Amino acid sequence: MRFKFLVGLAVLWGCAGGDSREEMSSATVFEGARLITGDGRVIEDAVFVVEDEIFAWVGSRSEAGEMLSGASVDLSGSTVMPALVNAHFHLSSDRTERISQLQHMVYYGTVATISLGLDEGEVGLQMRKEELADAARSQSAGRGITSPEPGRSEVPYWITSEDEARAAVTELAAQNVDVVKIWVDSRGGSYDRLTPELYGAVIDEAHKNDLRVTAHVFSLEDAKGLLRAGIDMFAHGIRDVDVDEELIQLWIDRPHVVLVPNLPGPGVPSDLSWLSGTIGVAELGEMEENQVERPAAQEAFGIQARNLLRLHEAGVTVAFGTDGSSPWAPHLELEDMVRTGMSSADVIVSATANSATLLGMEDIGTVDVGKKANFIVLNANPLDDITNTRRISAVYLDGEIVDREAMASQLLGG
Repeated sequence: MRFKFLVGLAVLWGCAGGDSREEMSSATVFEGARLITGDGRVIEDAVFVVEDEIFAWVGSRSEAGEMLSGASVDLSGSTVMPALVNAHFHLSSDRTERISQLQHMVYYGTVATISLGLDEGEVGLQMRKEELADAARSQSAGRGITSPEPGRSEVPYWITSEDEARAAVTELAAQNVDVVKIWVDSRGGSYDRLTPELYGAVIDEAHKNDLRVTAHVFSLEDAKGLLRAGIDMFAHGIRDVDVDEELIQLWIDRPHVVLVPNLPGPGVPSDLSWLSGTIGVAELGEMEENQVERPAAQEAFGIQARNLLRLHEAGVTVAFGTDGSSPWAPHLELEDMVRTGMSSADVIVSATANSATLLGMEDIGTVDVGKKANFIVLNANPLDDITNTRRISAVYLDGEIVDREAMASQLLGG
């Protein structure tokens, strides 16, 4: 389902402006695109070289020299950005469905994700090390931990004591999960949420086992308690009220804590026609009929939007995640993050470099020498309009182009 352009060309190895040089006999040279590197830089009229699945050289045309002496892939008029990394997702525990989800994610430009806390059985943990064709890489938090929630999912560990909290973490550590997920939420008063004593025990035991903890959170009060207890990341923003100076200071004092905001729907109609590639006509039509004004949703979005922007402006590291299981949702989340007042450039950094770093995937997330050549070719510039991330011309996975047409046909049942 993929192919690779091979260029018999002697080119130069090294980063832009560097002195290191050696011959590369088989490489793919891309030229002419606007390159968004993922770390805040933009290179106009860029040239980059891919060899053996990695970026072997990245720079501008003026620096490229002999690399342009032979055949190349012309991307003039296009914008290139790193592929997306989704740091909050929920994958199926069925192997076949999980593979389909991971392939569907690649179609829309996401190449890595983590399934946060609802993975049953061994499938999610086993598939982390598998190399799947045209599929995103995945991590798993296993089952996750919460207080008893009868009537909701019974997949997570239900704990009511510190001993149970530590035992759950010990079992997760033995499974070598990538992170420990906890839920601290009364679900609108329907349940008793995890107390500071219980989530404190989880965090303490996880850290003893060299595991980080991420929290589903709702209230400002609980966010403060979690920060004091040593939480490592948040899987949601604060949703009940606007944040205050105490929360800001607690976070500033703990600069390693990362926010994955996972915004709610903004409550305004959205054009979904760009989803026609992998969604049936009837299903898409039903989704479009639901695109109406929702005042209550707008109010809820407003709280989280203000909180995200304030935390971002205070210097909190913001990563990127969508929750749920919709492979196209990252493009809606990108738009919503910009809707809060964040710049398109900063949002792209959140969805690429910051999320890759959060997941410990240091070989992806930016277009840099030595990184995996996972990138998206766009027909328009997302720095001008973030919805241009939906105008995908091509997706490259480990240096090879994905056959999106064949993938769409398969996903539509063709």
